[in-house]
Amino acid sequence: MKIGDFSRGGETRGDHRASDHDFGWEEQYIPCGIVDEDSAALHITFGSSYKTSDFIVDTIEAKWHALDDQEKEETSLIQIKMDNGPESSGNRTQFLYRMVGLVDAIGKPIQLLYYPPYHSKYNPI
Repeated sequence: MKIGDFSRGGETRGDHRASDHDFGWEEQYIPCGIVDEDSAALHITFGSSYKTSDFIVDTIEAKWHALDDQEKEETSLIQIKMDNGPESSGNRTQFLYRMVGLVDAIGKPIQLLYYPPYHSKYNPI
């Protein structure tokens, strides 16, 4: 999402003023979310750069630090369903390096569960 005094296709929330043109935006927020499937709790982190492997691991780490001590103690295994995108692929050395560092830091095992490949004209199985 672009950040600034921009119009939103004629819709507005709050203050109705916008710049004459939507030129010159410099900042943009990129979301990265985690859903706890047991509790349906949603944790969203916004970053100001493109989604990278570092951004994903930073989001997971922030979610871990947001847990209370009892939840951390009760956790024996963390399973994360990944979309196997270019920034979180199991072949990305920076992503795996950061994930191993996170496992070492929190002392809990993490399993990365990747969705199976899908069949399309761009991705024949």
